[in-house]
Amino acid sequence: MGEEGTEGTVHLLCLAASSGVPLFCRSSRGGAPARQQLPFSVIGSLNGVHMFGQNLEVQLNSAKTEDTTVVLLVGLEELTNIRNVERLKKELRASYRLIDSFLGDSELIGDLTQCVDCVVPPEGSLLQEALSGFAEAAGTAFVSLVVSGRVVAATESWWRLGMPEAVLLPWLVGSLPPQAARDYPVYLPHGSPTVPHRLLTLTLLPGLELCLLCGPRPPLSQLDAQLLERWWQPLLDPLRACLPLGSRALPAGFPLHTDILGLLLLHLELKRCLFTVEPSGDQEPSSEQRRRLFRSFYTLVTATHFPPEAGQPEEKAEEVVHRAQVPRACYLVSGAEEPGTGWRLVALQLGPRRLLLLLSAQSPTHGLRGLATHTLHALTPLL
Repeated sequence: MGEEGTEGTVHLLCLAASSGVPLFCRSSRGGAPARQQLPFSVIGSLNGVHMFGQNLEVQLNSAKTEDTTVVLLVGLEELTNIRNVERLKKELRASYRLIDSFLGDSELIGDLTQCVDCVVPPEGSLLQEALSGFAEAAGTAFVSLVVSGRVVAATESWWRLGMPEAVLLPWLVGSLPPQAARDYPVYLPHGSPTVPHRLLTLTLLPGLELCLLCGPRPPLSQLDAQLLERWWQPLLDPLRACLPLGSRALPAGFPLHTDILGLLLLHLELKRCLFTVEPSGDQEPSSEQRRRLFRSFYTLVTATHFPPEAGQPEEKAEEVVHRAQVPRACYLVSGAEEPGTGWRLVALQLGPRRLLLLLSAQSPTHGLRGLATHTLHALTPLL
């Protein structure tokens, strides 16, 4: 696979490793799908570079010029041991919407954090109780309630799904066109990469879907209207209250400081996160800019300031010894040369939780850590 950026256009190209036959090419410009495709000469060059390195037992990860980056990724063995290229190309079409959503300007952030995008419903305990009862009646332990690609509630078994499928499944549901019901075959990269499971979805309200992960049973026809009405009709008002959470993540009326333009809260042990750039959407920068700022700042603080979670395999002994010396908070100020302009970004880590805030230019620098600490304590009961 290769990814190339040219004048704001991003191309994702997948080639058969053995033959160099293009399997698909998806393009995005400015966060939206683009018709511009990579020329055949570029595709041939990418394949030539790959083959040359392979013959020398060298794996090429990336190559850069002043305005272009080409990234090569290695796929699963099943994608490299191809028996019928044309059949594989047809099967890969089912993934196009998911791939396009990764290339575009998504409102989700789980692809970067590897934590499940979640929301906090106003009546979570009622929804959780109904979800558990429905799962037992439906005959599967893996059930979740998803709004716009974010998990509202889920059974314990669903939460125990490994990465990356725990992130990918709700993201997939959010990327698909609206449909009353689906019976969708899915491979789980961690749990079942070779044997497909069935992902059943049932729309309760527009944008709000029940998701069931199961084997051959139950058939979709078994999940009839009578079963849905039994468990979900009494909760119609709590379900409706979930619809605005797709972009807001937090329940209406949750007290946040007026300087906060966006927040990202991660629970590093549970692998869940809350992400919103709409506490005060009428101010600059725009929602798209805020999301880009969060992605850049998260990458910076994760790579530079904060250590891996305790017990990570990549954590070395000397890193454990010096962990006490690692900063637990950092901030970045933009536009400091002109008072009242720009914005502030602050990150704070306490225990398993990491909080990133985007703040308006009016927020004083000396108060950033105090504001972040107060906000984290207020959010802790939610995640």
